[in-house]
Amino acid sequence: MKRTRPILVPLLLSLALVLAACGDGPADEPDDTTEEPDPTDDAETDDGEAEDDAAAPDEPADDVTIRLMTHDSFDVSTDVLEAFTTETGIDVEVVPMGDAGTALNQAILTADQPQGDLLFGVDTTFLSRALDADLFQSYESPRLEAVPERYQLDPEHRLTPIDVGDVCLNYDVGWFEDAGIPVPQDLSDLLDEQYEGLLAVQNPATSSPGLAFLLATIDHFGESGYLDAWETLRDNDVLVTDGWTEAYYGEFTAASDGDRPIVVSYASSPPAEVFFADPMPDEAPTGVIEASCIRQIEFVGILGSTEHPDEAQQLVDFMLSTTFQEDIPLTMFVFPVVDDADLPEVFVEHAVLPDDPLDLDPQVIGENREEWIDEWTRTVLR
Repeated sequence: MKRTRPILVPLLLSLALVLAACGDGPADEPDDTTEEPDPTDDAETDDGEAEDDAAAPDEPADDVTIRLMTHDSFDVSTDVLEAFTTETGIDVEVVPMGDAGTALNQAILTADQPQGDLLFGVDTTFLSRALDADLFQSYESPRLEAVPERYQLDPEHRLTPIDVGDVCLNYDVGWFEDAGIPVPQDLSDLLDEQYEGLLAVQNPATSSPGLAFLLATIDHFGESGYLDAWETLRDNDVLVTDGWTEAYYGEFTAASDGDRPIVVSYASSPPAEVFFADPMPDEAPTGVIEASCIRQIEFVGILGSTEHPDEAQQLVDFMLSTTFQEDIPLTMFVFPVVDDADLPEVFVEHAVLPDDPLDLDPQVIGENREEWIDEWTRTVLR
């Protein structure tokens, strides 16, 4: 969530997407010093009166750099950030901090010596933890009028939604056509013996999409039944990898020499497969099992410790602008959250955003996340 966030296709898709970043760990800590603007001397007006020549709130800022802490899968086109700087005079330094969970941990651990002014990449699975840490100041952007209320999960506006995407089961279209086996229609179908040895998932303790898929099984089977379902999946030879890249580009038949035609990935993976193919195919080689999808929303928040709150607010507004939002699909391969952003044709043709995805209350996730992961680990990995 990216997610991004594209230099490499795996990096783009993992964002994720967002849904989702799967970095191996935090990046080296950057220098946390920020150059402050020089004070401006008073200037004489035509009437001979001294007047403060500092920029008014609605004028471009002067020589201010704000730091955006984020996960490694964050990506935005260079000309888009340059447009923000040209418009406002504010430079943005992007500070990668590892995967989404690591970035949040770093923000919490360095709250007394902050490494940035804003944090992007908190997703639905970590929303309650981020808010409970009391890291952010409230800011209600006027651009929230263009964001559906279903994406605005923090009524105090400490975290602002920026993108949305779903973690879903992807399948290899050609493999299933050749094998003559029906594509599973929902999570319950995976328990059938005919799907033995076909599924690759990620460890929820080390992977954002892996955690999202665990939550999807909890929503689908219920707290009283999800562990029984995972026991059956284990007996059905489910393959567990540490991260998304290992599963998708190491085990998924549509993207590797692996032997698993079903993998936990994103609803936006099929358009990425089309977009990066040369030549582009008319049909995506992969499909999405929509009944398996669980929603992920990614947020940005202004850190309460920032020395540049006005400039940080301008960046939040810009991240909700159509300029930034329309850049999201082909950089982070997730969906914009504003209603007035147009989607690229490859998304219109090949991406899905289910109307009724699986969903768990962020507060419930926060209260049970660690216990659920521990139970899953004992059941599946023993």
